[in-house]
Amino acid sequence: MTFRLSFLACILLASCSADIDPLTEWQWYLGDPGRTHYSSLDQITTDNVDQLQVAWTYHTGDAREDNRSEMQSNPIVVDGVLYTTTPGVRLIALEAATGKQLWEFDPYEGKPQLQRDSRHRGVTFWENERGGEDRIFVSAGLNLYALDAASGVPIEGFGVEGKVDMRTGIERDTTGLYVHSRTPGVVYKDLLIFGSRVLDGALAAAPGDIRAFDVRTGEMRWIFHTIPHPGEYGYDTWPPDAYTYAGGANNWAGMALDEERGIVYAPTGSPAFDFWGGNRKGENLYGNTLIALNAETGERIWHFQIVRHDLWDRDLPAPPNLVTIQREGVSIDAVAQVTKSGHVFVFDRETGESLFPLEEKEYPASDIPGEHAWPTQVFPTEPKPFARQTFSEEDYTDISPEANAYVRERMEGVRKGGQYIPPSLDGVLILPGFDGGAEWGGAGYDVETGILYVNSNEMPWIHQMIDLEKERTVGGRLYAAHCAACHGGDRAGDPSNTYPSLIGIKQRFSRRNLHEIVENGKGIMPGFPTLSESERTSLVSFLRNEDDLKQVDEEGEEATLRSPFGYTGFNRFFDQEGYPAIKPPWGTLNAINLNTGEYEWITTLGEFEELTARGIPPTGTENYGGPVITAGGLLFIAATMDEKIRAFDKATGDVLWEAQLPAGGYATPSTYWADGKQYLVIGCGGGKMGTKSGDAIIAFALP
Repeated sequence: MTFRLSFLACILLASCSADIDPLTEWQWYLGDPGRTHYSSLDQITTDNVDQLQVAWTYHTGDAREDNRSEMQSNPIVVDGVLYTTTPGVRLIALEAATGKQLWEFDPYEGKPQLQRDSRHRGVTFWENERGGEDRIFVSAGLNLYALDAASGVPIEGFGVEGKVDMRTGIERDTTGLYVHSRTPGVVYKDLLIFGSRVLDGALAAAPGDIRAFDVRTGEMRWIFHTIPHPGEYGYDTWPPDAYTYAGGANNWAGMALDEERGIVYAPTGSPAFDFWGGNRKGENLYGNTLIALNAETGERIWHFQIVRHDLWDRDLPAPPNLVTIQREGVSIDAVAQVTKSGHVFVFDRETGESLFPLEEKEYPASDIPGEHAWPTQVFPTEPKPFARQTFSEEDYTDISPEANAYVRERMEGVRKGGQYIPPSLDGVLILPGFDGGAEWGGAGYDVETGILYVNSNEMPWIHQMIDLEKERTVGGRLYAAHCAACHGGDRAGDPSNTYPSLIGIKQRFSRRNLHEIVENGKGIMPGFPTLSESERTSLVSFLRNEDDLKQVDEEGEEATLRSPFGYTGFNRFFDQEGYPAIKPPWGTLNAINLNTGEYEWITTLGEFEELTARGIPPTGTENYGGPVITAGGLLFIAATMDEKIRAFDKATGDVLWEAQLPAGGYATPSTYWADGKQYLVIGCGGGKMGTKSGDAIIAFALP
């Protein structure tokens, strides 16, 4: 690992003012502990935003040439210093007013490039009120690092040589298990509270335990089991021994913190395996659940399970927003959670009582052998969904007669019927798609008006299960169970270019190289170290189309059939030209008044200029990354495939300013005050949905 401190850093850090108001900087991930995405700054207003210009640009230099790196980090700014992570997951400190580098820290120095996962969302700051070094916490790979904020040097007294293994405290053999974190944690007093990213496929998955670490020593102070152990609340919603083998139900999206009440709100993802739960019969608490925990002790205060026995990968995709609702002249402190399904759930912060009516809907049973789909799911009746819920013939794309005919033919035989139709061997239409609706960028909340702003995707996906028992080679089963989800049943990758084609891989990688990639991972692909050497050999032989494929009866079935069913991959539903199969809009920005549950406005987000040139009104695009709301009357957001950043009038939804970025800004911007100016900064990492990767961090300001 490396860390470099410049002479400029020494001067700047020595002169930082202790009187800087943290509310005019951006000291927390997504703006504040309540994850509001809100800033009280108002130098940039609806009247002058059209004068914004580039103030500085910093190039990280570590974007991947194959256009598969990203930069999702939401930078934080503390005492005039901007901290963020790069596509290569280096942590850098920049002078916030100029973009000049102060220091850098590379947790991967000396380690293979294939271990880096560029989908990283930022860092956490802790102020040492006793005096001494303030700290920056960053996760990378299996480790959580504590660094001196002034120099980037690892803190020797934290864990071992400044780092803690992210598998610490998990009460199971974690050898070979994948436990990472892409999202910053929460600091409460002297505790650093962290979730994790774990595998959610059919292979062995770690449990999604939520843990708190001592900010000074790295010692684990408490743990909350999201797959309950005997005697714990929710244990009876799983098979009796599920806590010994089940995985997932993890908080990967981040948390919100009510510092005054000492409550941390943690949304969780689906249990593993995402799409078959025959070995986890029951509701599966605390999967897909918003959990309110005592931040001091980790004890459950209340919970609400939003999806029971998830079979659709309906992770709660973003941190909740701490909000205040006005009801008949009374202020109610609440917490709002957006979902992939396009809903907003709003609860009283202290009791967990829903502040809008809920309804229970019945759904059909699964026809997959061994599956026990839960018969009902719950929905809020208000606010209305911010994404379409059904895909009827009236919803088929109308951008051309040819596109409509293509979609109509493709839909023959595919099941549809709205949310929570169980997965099928015939294929099921998923809308909103597996990425939402809402996604990890989350929603922003205007503390002045009570309006929640959420950007949404309107992309249908087709999901189809496959019977692994029909594949008679060990390598073929392993591919179907663990690789087809990303690279497709035909090995051709996905149209958005996120996952590469494996066709002809024999010419690109040696057998030895493929063994290493399967075991250790590469880029965003996790490794599969729990596969045996024999299984890896069989999988590599299958990938290379070699003739020595072992049959299942020679190798045994238990190892390759951890689930008897796999799936064909995460398949977006495009027309013949590569545009979404649904009638536009394909990306929207929504303003929801949480006091009333009514929408203030809805507008499209993003544009395909080639379609506009054909006379088609702006359609919106898929979008990744959240908004920033300011006291200057503005909402800033990038996120779109057209690689632009925009300023909207937060009262009307009108676009007041836009700028072309060098690569897609698939991240949430930050806004802060430095050297007498308000700045807006965005990481332009690109690399999603077939767009090019980039390495620029760009700050805008008024002249």
